[in-house]
Amino acid sequence: MASNVEAPERWYLALLGFAEHFRTSSPPKIRLCVHCLQAVFQFKPPQRIEARTHLQLGSVLYHHTKNSELARSHLEKAWFISQQLPQFEDVKFEAASILSELFCQQNLVDSAKPLLRKAIQISQQTPYWHCRLLFQLAQLHTLEKDLVSACDLLGVGAEYARVVGSEYTRALFLLSKGMLLLMERKLGEVHPLLTLCGTIVENWQGNPIQKESLRVFFLVLQVTHYLDAGQVKSVKPCLKQLQQCIQTISTLQDDEILPTNPADLFHWLPKEHMCVLVYLVMLIFFLPFFFSVTQKLLSVVLVSLLLDCSPILSTFQVILLEHIIMCRLVTGHKATALQEISQVCQLCQQSPRLFNNHAAQLHTLLGLYCISVNCMDNAEAQFTTALRLTTHQELWTYIVTNLASVYIREGNRHQELYGLLERINPDHNFPVRRFLRETLKMSNAEDLNRLTACSLVLLGHIFYVLGNHRESNNMVVPAMQLASKIPDMSVQLWSSALLKDLNKALGNNIDAHEAAQMHQNFSQQLLQDHIAACSLPEHNLISWTDGPPPVQIQAQNGPTTSLASLL
Repeated sequence: MASNVEAPERWYLALLGFAEHFRTSSPPKIRLCVHCLQAVFQFKPPQRIEARTHLQLGSVLYHHTKNSELARSHLEKAWFISQQLPQFEDVKFEAASILSELFCQQNLVDSAKPLLRKAIQISQQTPYWHCRLLFQLAQLHTLEKDLVSACDLLGVGAEYARVVGSEYTRALFLLSKGMLLLMERKLGEVHPLLTLCGTIVENWQGNPIQKESLRVFFLVLQVTHYLDAGQVKSVKPCLKQLQQCIQTISTLQDDEILPTNPADLFHWLPKEHMCVLVYLVMLIFFLPFFFSVTQKLLSVVLVSLLLDCSPILSTFQVILLEHIIMCRLVTGHKATALQEISQVCQLCQQSPRLFNNHAAQLHTLLGLYCISVNCMDNAEAQFTTALRLTTHQELWTYIVTNLASVYIREGNRHQELYGLLERINPDHNFPVRRFLRETLKMSNAEDLNRLTACSLVLLGHIFYVLGNHRESNNMVVPAMQLASKIPDMSVQLWSSALLKDLNKALGNNIDAHEAAQMHQNFSQQLLQDHIAACSLPEHNLISWTDGPPPVQIQAQNGPTTSLASLL
């Protein structure tokens, strides 16, 4: 009798060993792996082995093939059978987790949600799976833009983690909730939450890498919070702490000792991805200020991105390119910016998820490029498309502001301009000069050099028109100095033109000649770059306003564009 009971298990172990061998072969032999697992059913195994084999087959088919229907069938059987078996949590909840992922992949979100809810309901005595399933359902709500439901679930998770004595996972839930609150712009709720998180992170004593990862998560949110509030000076200490965290993490060895509390079995990000994220945050912060001195930091990020094709790093890559493109346009490198916009298009062609998340930003960048090459009709079309695609309030405001600048430059769009201004700022009782004075005061206080330079040159222009040449000169000279540090080509061009006219009006002929020469040099640089950009095949992107990004034809002469060219 004992021999008959053990026989199926021996067959199972042998077939499982063969299946794993084929799965991990190089290259993997998935067909043979599936055959071995399917052979298990020929021996009419007990329910526990049957359920586990259905899970293994479903997982292999889901992750390594396109046969989603067969994968779904096996996962549904694993989920159904395992619910009838006592103390079979790993198979039961892993089947529910993978099956819900598959449902989402098939756009069957309404099937995934009740499955996850039921799994959450029956997993309360299994801390690891209960927390993991809560995270998964919260992520699903986040992808659907239902941030309120996602925040509620993360709050439930934080309280559950507290009850089961896992301060580490409690911090992960709370930090994730803080991230969503930042996305919702609920800054009043973010501050007390981050304060609580900071206390939990500092007091928690556990795995050093996990502790540092919590600190990185916390500091990244802190940086985002300060930037959202316009408190740029407050960001700098956080960036220093982030750099120290990454240096600490890079010296730590991965601790293979598992936590005693199963609810602690989570990692926020792999160590390598955290390093890339921190360098990316630092790079994005410093790019607008010191574009010319961030090449070393840029190299670190790009090398990491080129060596890893993880989906999250693809997102980092697109975010990095978006910021670099804006800096290229500011510094007068339109042709390079256009090639990098084409790179973003190529990345979005490969990933519908990336395109859905970045389509509005992509059209906004094209609109900015169109302004830089004086294609105002195309700029208007790009910004209009971007407005249609975005629900993000800050991006909406940025797009509308740039669209207003298009109407101003066209000169005959007064009705449309006033309509936009009404949407941006319904209260017109605030004097324009006060606006500029306040802008200058705030930008100066937070070391926002570009905003300060733009405010100074605009005030200088106003004073020049009013005939107050001395006050105009007091504004334009520091504007030019700040613009040259960035360097902002448009502000330099504007400032040099004003300096030329100012010095002529003041009778300073030598200074007027120098300013005229500077203006001529800037104009030539911008003109040459303008011609180079408009001659690129990628320039045709300015006509794209609908659907996925068009397939781009690379230039026949000259190198193709790649991230490696930035190193």
